[in-house]
Amino acid sequence: MFKKLISFMLIIAVLTTPVCAFAKAEKPTVILSSPAAVLMEAETGKILFEKNKDEKRACASITKVMTLLLVMEALENGKIKLTDTLTASEHAASMGGSDIWLEPNEKMSVDDLIKATAVASANDAAVVLAEAISGSEEAFVAEMNKRGKALGMKNTTFKNCNGLDEKGHLTSANDVAVMSRELIKYPKIFDYTSIWIDNLRGGKTQLVNTNKLLKTYNGITGLKTGTTGEAGCCISATAKRDGLSLIAVVLGCDSGKERFKDAASLLDYGFANFAVEKLKLPKQATEDIKVEGGMDDTLHLKCPQPGNTIVGRMASDKVTTECKIKKEVKAPVKKGDRMGEVNYYLNGEIVKTCPITAGNSIEKMTFGTVLNKLFNSLLEL
Repeated sequence: MFKKLISFMLIIAVLTTPVCAFAKAEKPTVILSSPAAVLMEAETGKILFEKNKDEKRACASITKVMTLLLVMEALENGKIKLTDTLTASEHAASMGGSDIWLEPNEKMSVDDLIKATAVASANDAAVVLAEAISGSEEAFVAEMNKRGKALGMKNTTFKNCNGLDEKGHLTSANDVAVMSRELIKYPKIFDYTSIWIDNLRGGKTQLVNTNKLLKTYNGITGLKTGTTGEAGCCISATAKRDGLSLIAVVLGCDSGKERFKDAASLLDYGFANFAVEKLKLPKQATEDIKVEGGMDDTLHLKCPQPGNTIVGRMASDKVTTECKIKKEVKAPVKKGDRMGEVNYYLNGEIVKTCPITAGNSIEKMTFGTVLNKLFNSLLEL
């Protein structure tokens, strides 16, 4: 009888205990074969997954992400044009590894050279572009390192512009994600990185993209692969679905198959577990407020649009908004003066702050300013 009573009580306890007490949610993760990896959301730069993200490693032709970034910037500032014709130097034509077999003094357009660099990972084409922009590959590499420092790439040192193995030529998964994020701010790059098959020299040279995910992964847009004996098989893969843009960086895989599998796993994890949420601007952040002691008594407020943030799909992620505006404002006020801020919180942690500023200037009311205003109004009669 006592055993039956205990069993009955246990059954009642199980039936009345909330399911969540037994089914504690585990944080989803990703199993990778690569020794170093990063998954980054492109708009905010938020790291969604990391594995040895700051470990210094060779990265092979992913180096060309920085090369292409400087090329895009040179196009934007007018230093080069897509229609420009460049001539291959002896140095550029001497590159080994992946190339398009440029001959010394062979001419090719900037457009085709970018295509060769992005699609076929052509080392010779990358050097031709570098020399056109900076005068020499050495000077261009100096610019690559300078740009990397400006982006906060603390674990990166470039020794060449194409990624051929060279002592001290190192980066990290996080740094690759950072420069990839900067590169894809130029949508034009996707015109090249999304190409599967194309050709050069009037069809005489065929280009096949080294990024096999273009044929297998939904939403893939690029970006760059790399393979050398020292670096192993690497990739920086970009993809976009439902407004969510991701960058998956994988370094040091033993095979191309593992590289693409790991990149796809990272992207799958990102799309399955995260989403973009558009932040809303509170109405009071752009309303007029009263000003004391001014020639005008109304101040217009300005606040930039907050953009988006990243939230978890499965978790109970909740974005809350706090609007702070000065309760008392006295003249004088200058246009652009800070009047407050809008703070956005995700699960209690601040994720973005937007400043509220004065949209117009208001002079302090004095006898002289009143007299001057009265005089000007009389002149207008």
